[in-house]
Amino acid sequence: MSGSGDPSDHLQTVQWPSSQPWPEHRPVRLGLMASGDGSNFEAVVRACRQGPLRADVALLVVNKPECGAMQRADRLGVPVQLLDHRLFASREALDQALIETFRSAGVDLIVMAGWMRIVTTVLIEAFPERLVNIHPSLLPSFRGVDAVGQALAAGVRLTGCTAHLVTPEVDAGPVLVQAAVPLLEGDDHGSLAARIHRQEHRILPLAIALAAARLRG
Repeated sequence: MSGSGDPSDHLQTVQWPSSQPWPEHRPVRLGLMASGDGSNFEAVVRACRQGPLRADVALLVVNKPECGAMQRADRLGVPVQLLDHRLFASREALDQALIETFRSAGVDLIVMAGWMRIVTTVLIEAFPERLVNIHPSLLPSFRGVDAVGQALAAGVRLTGCTAHLVTPEVDAGPVLVQAAVPLLEGDDHGSLAARIHRQEHRILPLAIALAAARLRG
């Protein structure tokens, strides 16, 4: 555990990998997926450009037209592709389109940075141990939809966020990094979610480096 004095700043992890997270001749190429505001997407881009993450964001894929993530990508100069899930006959068909899109972009590692769709084995098997997800709870607690609301309803004193590898079982893959966030008196959904988001922005770049280091061996 490490922290900076902020009670929401507890971080359960190892230090940044000392070796480069991908073959030394080039950074890892990331493909990101987002459905909403895109704050985690932007945090990853900034970690690549300004911080310790040796990676390039090759592409952002969104599934909702005009979502905040798409607007952030335009502002940051990141290529963005819209794959509207409503135009696909099945989850598997959408995932096959994702595979083709990411392979065309030369993506090494995929990051689900607020992707609000369940992915299938079609995508998981095409990128084994190469999909990273961020979830707003300390898994295995509060898996699935509205983890923040689940934590508030349960009356727990501590929740947080988890970055993990994606497996066919939802929110059950190997944990890469977790950060703990205490519930404070008077917390509502918005205030708790905001503090969790701040921790997500911290741990997701580190989780990406750890996932890349695992693959590099």
